[in-house]
Amino acid sequence: MSRHPLIRSRGRGTRTAKASRDFYNRLVDELLAAGIEPFATLYHWDLPQTLEDAHGGWRSKETAKAFADYAGFVAEQLGDRVRHYFTINEFASFVEAGYQGVDVQVGGGKTIHLGAAPAVSVSDAELKQVRHHAVLGYGLAVQAIRAQGPEGTKVGFAENIRVAVPVLDTPEHVRAAEAATRERNAGFMTVMMEGRYTDDYLASAGGTTPTFTDDELAIIASPLDFVGINVYRPGWYIEPADEAPGYRDVPINASHPKMLSSWHVFDPEVLYWAPRHMQSIWGAQSIYITENGCAASDVLTADGRVYDSDRVMFLRAYLTQLQRATSEGIPVHGYFHWSAQDNLEWMDGFGNRFGLIYVDFETLERTPKLSADWFREAVRRNAVV
Repeated sequence: MSRHPLIRSRGRGTRTAKASRDFYNRLVDELLAAGIEPFATLYHWDLPQTLEDAHGGWRSKETAKAFADYAGFVAEQLGDRVRHYFTINEFASFVEAGYQGVDVQVGGGKTIHLGAAPAVSVSDAELKQVRHHAVLGYGLAVQAIRAQGPEGTKVGFAENIRVAVPVLDTPEHVRAAEAATRERNAGFMTVMMEGRYTDDYLASAGGTTPTFTDDELAIIASPLDFVGINVYRPGWYIEPADEAPGYRDVPINASHPKMLSSWHVFDPEVLYWAPRHMQSIWGAQSIYITENGCAASDVLTADGRVYDSDRVMFLRAYLTQLQRATSEGIPVHGYFHWSAQDNLEWMDGFGNRFGLIYVDFETLERTPKLSADWFREAVRRNAVV
């Protein structure tokens, strides 16, 4: 299986649009010819500049409507060969980071600030309205894909769930972590899965936003065939508390291990708790891990190899925890590694390499890394090796 962002053309003319459509037609055909089932991601933060200029991007409901038109068009064009669609990838990465910026705790009281396009700063109340337009666009897209795609088309989302990890695996700690996960994902995951905003979320930032209708909530909660979750790091460590809201954060220690990326707190157990929370909180029946991986300080050595031992360690540890989840009956039906090969990262450019395959960005020559050998064997055996 392969997950590629299906990028909408930024061009204004039909020639550019046709070139984009032709490219993805060829890509899908090549994947199928190689025995790879395509899972298409329709929006990976690639907003057409026209929508930003004309409507202020996701600050407007018009962008949500435009995204639905696009999703239906793609399902109509590719539906004879593509049967699985992830509508939107990582809501917070383009909403929180793009319209305000986000502070991420990395241990020892230290935070880093992450931002993304369009790099504007709106108020907390305005940000809630942007979130609503994003999930509304998602719900409208689900309906459009169902209307335009052939019978049997399956659709879901790929959300970067913020996971609360219990300090102890006891019923009290787990309930506290579930409560924290549900409330702290209120603007995206919770409303998509439940069709309503939590009371605390509605009361936040002055209680004036978002403005919405019951019909819009019903659209946002459109039935899904699966859910996708991107899982890299814990959002918080949680223990129960007697006072409201019934849980409290445990600080991440300064010496807590991390991967190469400054934000990437290392804890394999998050790949157990993320799908477990999806099932226990929202009753998810089909779960895909749509992103999981790490950057590493990869270099091509004199013998022509890349010895990314830390990524091998990462994969073995994280997938062991995913195996723990599936052994308990949690319905994880697929895993997508981020990424197959080194690529352009929005926040790090070509500096942080996430791929299983090393790319020379000057010559485009590709070299499988040590982790590619590991991953190939894991796939061959369908087991952690």
